[in-house]
Amino acid sequence: MNTAIIVAAGKGARMGPDTDKLFLVVAGRPVVAHTWQRFNDADCIGEIVLVVRDGMQSAFSDLAQQGGFKKPYRIVIGGKERQDSVWNGLEALAESTDVVAIQDGARPCTSEAVIEATIVAAAETGAAVAAAPVTDTIKESHDGRFAERTVDRSRLWAVQTPQTFRVEVIRRALAEVRRHGLSVTDDTAACELIGQPVRLISGAAPNPKVTVPADLAYVELLLKTLR
Repeated sequence: MNTAIIVAAGKGARMGPDTDKLFLVVAGRPVVAHTWQRFNDADCIGEIVLVVRDGMQSAFSDLAQQGGFKKPYRIVIGGKERQDSVWNGLEALAESTDVVAIQDGARPCTSEAVIEATIVAAAETGAAVAAAPVTDTIKESHDGRFAERTVDRSRLWAVQTPQTFRVEVIRRALAEVRRHGLSVTDDTAACELIGQPVRLISGAAPNPKVTVPADLAYVELLLKTLR
């Protein structure tokens, strides 16, 4: 079975104080409801694990009823850091899960084609990630004030989600992160620690994450086209 872990335990500090970006209404529904819908509707996903902040369990249960989500799901409590939340989600997987797709709760436009492509690639190679080639010119700066050199963008990719793995691969990778007391910015970084290759999956459609207020209008436009 393929399972999705939707990481929804953060508030998103860059959105502003006292703002839970996952529950901001975009295109008529909370951001995280759109994300959940993508995986609820994906034929390649058998079950969904939602990792949430303690105290938010009832809000997500209500969201399931309001959204009419029929796919089996379970709710678990997140950890201090994202990697801890992912670990808690992994601990809640059904024993029958072979491949797990880990998704940001604030990334509501992911297409089923990308979800399925990462699952197929992860089943073959152990790990895969949705990503986009970098198109902007990238400058390096040590002080944040002056550009020092131009980085070759032809080899650069912006990593997104889902980040998808055979279960034994991501468990082993995150166990190494925890053993060494490291902090990683995403799950594929843990794979680098154990030498696990990660396939890059580039989708045709935009797959943005809601991070700052300016993202909302763009994401709403995309969501309206996905209906």
